[in-house]
Amino acid sequence: MRSARSAPTVRALEDISLNIAPGDRLGLIGANGAGKSTLLRVMAGIYEPDTGSVAVSGMIMPLLELGLGFDGDLTGWENIRLRGMYLGIKPTYFERFAPDIAAFSELGEYLDLPVRTYSSGMMMRLSLGIATALSPDILLMDEWMMAGDAAFMQKAHDRLAGFVEKTNILVLASHSEPIIREWCNKALLLNAGHVMAFGPVDEVLGVYKELFEGTE
Repeated sequence: MRSARSAPTVRALEDISLNIAPGDRLGLIGANGAGKSTLLRVMAGIYEPDTGSVAVSGMIMPLLELGLGFDGDLTGWENIRLRGMYLGIKPTYFERFAPDIAAFSELGEYLDLPVRTYSSGMMMRLSLGIATALSPDILLMDEWMMAGDAAFMQKAHDRLAGFVEKTNILVLASHSEPIIREWCNKALLLNAGHVMAFGPVDEVLGVYKELFEGTE
């Protein structure tokens, strides 16, 4: 009789230790599967680490993937209120932000429809509108979440620039060197869940190029 095989174990992150302080704009870099998205989810409280702990002081706004925290059967308006509740904000208070979110998203009458009918670009507009309506202490972003025509992308860029300026801490995972250079003052290089380098952007990008240039 063949013995049952044990399930494989994957260590997405291991021996991660760092301190992120107010004013830090941290860029997470590394190849696909390096652990960037997992680290963001641990910071957001979506994943609980097997060992160790994460200490957070302040309000976190995770902007990690399209549709995260949305109910597909609810309308855009209803999801605006729902996201506010997820953040611990009373619907009556969060309602004051709804007109601004609607104006930014430019979704118009589509806000009366279930969000499952939205395209990815429409979901992006609504997600960005909601995320940037408040002023959280910590903003977590997975990739540079922009979509739509050139005019809207510039509008989103401008809104995010002002938003990030008011945020105490930004943690951004991206494969784009220009974006990391523009928005971040520190970088963390991950490889197979391990920290390879942590420090000023130029130094960490230099390590990345030395280790991985020409291997991807």
